[in-house]
Amino acid sequence: MMRHKTTLLFIVLGLLAVFGLAQEIVEEIVAIINDEVITLSQYKREYETRVQAIQAEFQQAKGQISREDLDKALAEIKTQLLDSMITDRLLLQLARERNVNVSEQVKMTIENIKKENNLESDEDLKRALQSQGLEWETWLKQVEETILRQAVVVQEVNRLIVLDDAEVVDYYKKHQPEFIEPEEFTIRAVYLNAVDADAAALEAKKREVDDKIKSGADFTETSGTYSDDPLKESKGDLGTAKKGTLDKTIQQALEKLKKGEISPWVQAKAGWYLLKMEDKKESRLLSFEEAKKGIEEKLYGQKQDAKLTEFLGTIKKKSYIKILKPNPLGTDK
Repeated sequence: MMRHKTTLLFIVLGLLAVFGLAQEIVEEIVAIINDEVITLSQYKREYETRVQAIQAEFQQAKGQISREDLDKALAEIKTQLLDSMITDRLLLQLARERNVNVSEQVKMTIENIKKENNLESDEDLKRALQSQGLEWETWLKQVEETILRQAVVVQEVNRLIVLDDAEVVDYYKKHQPEFIEPEEFTIRAVYLNAVDADAAALEAKKREVDDKIKSGADFTETSGTYSDDPLKESKGDLGTAKKGTLDKTIQQALEKLKKGEISPWVQAKAGWYLLKMEDKKESRLLSFEEAKKGIEEKLYGQKQDAKLTEFLGTIKKKSYIKILKPNPLGTDK
C-alpha cells in the first residue's frame, strides 16, 4: 500500500526555488505566504514531479501496488499538494529567520550520495544529475532547502518528544495480539508446470516422482531433477514463509504437515506441487525485549505526528496566508 499523508518525509521534500514578489515576469499567483508567493507554474511543476515519482514507484513495484492504490495516491497529491507547498515555504522562512546554518550537513549529504552511487567526485555527480535532466545549482539548492526544513522540525518538534519506559511497557501489556508471530514454514517442493502440459504425461511424471521418493531418493536431488522452472535450479527451495502469506491451497496443505513430512500433490496457480516441510516454527508471543524497539518507534512516531501538527498549526496562525486559487489545476487534471 502506498501511504501519502503530511508527515515529516513529505514536509521535507525538495521543491523548486520560490519566485519573489519583486519578480518582473507577470504570472498567475496561487497563494501568498507572508512575503512569498506560489505561482501556477511552480505548482504545476511540483505536481508533475510528484505524479512522475508515484508512477515510477508503481512501475518498479511490478504488480505489488494495485491500480486502485495508484489512483488513490494520485488523487491525494492533488488534494494535499498546495497545503504541503505552503508548509514547506513556512518552514523555510522560519529557518532563514533564525539564520540556521546547514552547510556541513549539505556537504555530508552530498558525500553520502556520492558514496552510495559509487561516484568519485562532484563532477561525476554533476554528470549523473545531468543525465537525469537535473541542473547542479538547482539540485544543490533543493538539497539545502530540504535540510533547512528538516533542521527546523528537529529543533521545534523532535527535541520536545519524551518517551519513557513505562509507556512502552504499558503498550506491550495492552496490545499483546500485535506481538504474536504466526506459524513459520521452511519449504521445499517438486514443481511441475501444468500450463499447456499433456495431462497423461504430467500424471506419469507425478507417479515417477512418487516412486523415487518412496524408494528413498533424496527429496532435494529429486526436485532438482524433475522440477520445472523456476524451481529447478534451486532444487525446489521455496524459502521461509509465515502463515497467511502463502497461496491458500499450499498453506492448507502445509498446515497438516509436521517437520520432515511430505504432502500429497497439490494443485495451485499454474502447476502441481509436492511439498516437504523442512522446518516449522509454531506461533508465539514475542518477548518484551523483542518487541521493545518496534513499540518505541511506533509511539515515537505517534508523538511526532501530534507535535508536528500542533507546531504547524501554530506557525500558520502567526503567518499571513492567502490562497487565491484553491484548485490550481481546475478540471484539466
